[in-house]
Amino acid sequence: MENVKAGFKFEEKMTGTYHLLSRPEEEKAFAFSAQATVDNVVKYLQDMAATLQGTVEMEGFADHAPLDGTLELNPLFGRVLRYQFTFVANDGKTYRFAGQKDVNLFDLPGSMTTLPGAVYDESGNEIARVLTRFDLAGDLVPFLLSWRPVLPFLG
Repeated sequence: MENVKAGFKFEEKMTGTYHLLSRPEEEKAFAFSAQATVDNVVKYLQDMAATLQGTVEMEGFADHAPLDGTLELNPLFGRVLRYQFTFVANDGKTYRFAGQKDVNLFDLPGSMTTLPGAVYDESGNEIARVLTRFDLAGDLVPFLLSWRPVLPFLG
């Protein structure tokens, strides 16, 4: 019975803008859509991490690029949701997105729907700033309906 693993998964979509640090006056569209998966709830309770897989769109920079990463999902005790994922941009190079929602109990809707972040190149240099939001009106119901258990016998 100790090898039986159970968890959960859900899908999230965030949209917003980014600007390259070399061109701060040029705001462009940024969006990502990802599935977060926890396949072992016991492990999750230790590291609070889910895997992320999906796609990222950075207008003029990365067109429908697959993303792969993690989501530190600790809104209650750590008051943080930390997103990190890598993707290959149109130039063929790998970049890393890092962003964090800081949960504020006095502004729960605002803090849970706003994700500031940055994009880093292969050397770890910040190249872009990102600000995304979760659209409560348009995406809350699909988000809530996307939550599913992950059970070994369900596949």
